[in-house]
Amino acid sequence: MKRIGLLSDTHSCLDDRYALHFAECDELWHAGDVGDALLLRHLEGLTPVFRGVRGNIDHGEVARRLPEVQNFRVEDVDVVMTHIAGYPGRYAPGVAGMLDAARPRLLVGGHSHILKVMPDKARDLLYINPGAAGHHGWQKVRTLVRFVIDGPEIRDLEVIELAKSR
Repeated sequence: MKRIGLLSDTHSCLDDRYALHFAECDELWHAGDVGDALLLRHLEGLTPVFRGVRGNIDHGEVARRLPEVQNFRVEDVDVVMTHIAGYPGRYAPGVAGMLDAARPRLLVGGHSHILKVMPDKARDLLYINPGAAGHHGWQKVRTLVRFVIDGPEIRDLEVIELAKSR
């Protein structure tokens, strides 16, 4: 069993509550638009395993260190994570083909700043976008997500609301 913390679109926002909410997590995933390298280094130290992808605002050290797409396996769940994924029924260009080739059980995306969890029944996968954890953007509430991967199961999904955005 692995406890996963998930966030996206921090846009350089360092919030001490990330450490609080992810303290019990085995892994922390960031779905892009980290912002600056200082935040990246901070996030990498919060859990035993950190995985991230670069977003469209990431540059410099962040862009050099994070790939555009990550394919990995946790427990018995294959995962694809990319910043601009779209969502089931409206995938970004190239994403449907990537999913058909990789056949993951979980797709993680960011970019939209819209918290969304939904199945893609045709591909037998779950899509998760954790919304935006930073202040930059139009979201009214900043959000984080936690969930558990236990063997082949994705369960116990929690949405954490931080505060109204500025």
